[in-house]
Amino acid sequence: MKEQNIEYQEFFKELTNHERNGVKIKVDGLPASPMQVVSAHLVQEESTYMRDYVVDDDGNLSELCFQHVKIEK
Repeated sequence: MKEQNIEYQEFFKELTNHERNGVKIKVDGLPASPMQVVSAHLVQEESTYMRDYVVDDDGNLSELCFQHVKIEK
C-alpha cells in the first residue's frame, strides 16, 4: 500500500507540473484538476484510464486527456 501511495503522489506531481505549464487536463472530455484525476484512478475497480496526448502545431503538449476504459473479464 505504501508503494501505491508513492506512485499516486508522483502521478499528482506530474499532473500538477503539466497544469502549471498550461496543459489542459480532462477526464472523459470534461476539465479536471490533478486531484480529480488521481481520485478517479484511486476508485477504479474493473476499469482503467487511457491517456491521450494532444499537441499543438509546434509539437508542444497542449492537452492531457484521460478516457475511462472498462476492462472485460
